[in-house]
Amino acid sequence: MIKRKSQREIEKMHEAGKLLASVHKQLRTFIKPGVTTMEIENFVEKYLAERGATGEQKGYQGYEFTTCASINDEICHGFPRTEKLEEGDIVTIDMVVNLNGFLADSAWTHAVGEVSEKAEKLMDVTKTSLYKGIEQAVPGNRIGDIGHAIQSYAEGEGYSVVRDFTGHGIGDSIHEDPYIPHFGAAGKGARLKEGMVITIEPMINIGAWGSQMDENNWTARTVDGSLSAQYEHTVAITKEGPFILTEQDEE
Repeated sequence: MIKRKSQREIEKMHEAGKLLASVHKQLRTFIKPGVTTMEIENFVEKYLAERGATGEQKGYQGYEFTTCASINDEICHGFPRTEKLEEGDIVTIDMVVNLNGFLADSAWTHAVGEVSEKAEKLMDVTKTSLYKGIEQAVPGNRIGDIGHAIQSYAEGEGYSVVRDFTGHGIGDSIHEDPYIPHFGAAGKGARLKEGMVITIEPMINIGAWGSQMDENNWTARTVDGSLSAQYEHTVAITKEGPFILTEQDEE
């Protein structure tokens, strides 16, 4: 069942989203060669606690951490660890913030020092594909319009779109209906309506789109060892258009 949110609920989720966005902005300078993803995890957990928030992922279906930290060929759900990040790595930090019972979800791929041209282009294409998907998140459109816009752009640039993980509704819990594929046909799927709040979170690979699961049964990585990037926003469907609740560059 698709739940539509009131204006008050969207405003409260936006407060959580602004806090989450501020974390990613802090990580722009915190992430550098020599830092570990466990240090990132500890930084995020402390930052949220000091502001009266918690990481909703921690404890979700047994997951042990506030963040997911996915490095290079890891597509998503990488565990924080004690190995140091190296110059040229890319790392995606994904988190769900709970502020006063209201949730927001956002992932961002960060460069570790200077990265290669191919890594930088992957990040640029993935971020652009996110915003092309968001442009379609308007009342009256269908879910397939979002995925079609992302897939058309990313594949047109020579990249592949991960099929095994999707965006989703979000509200009282992390995952709600509907699910939002980042590929597909325009004009297909459920119709978008005012009050829906969804995540759009394309995962884009340099190589093949397939994924394989690590032994921890959480971390997915590319089947061919190619780099993967992900960008994600929480977006409310409003009559004025898409309202990004986790935008990092708000005034």
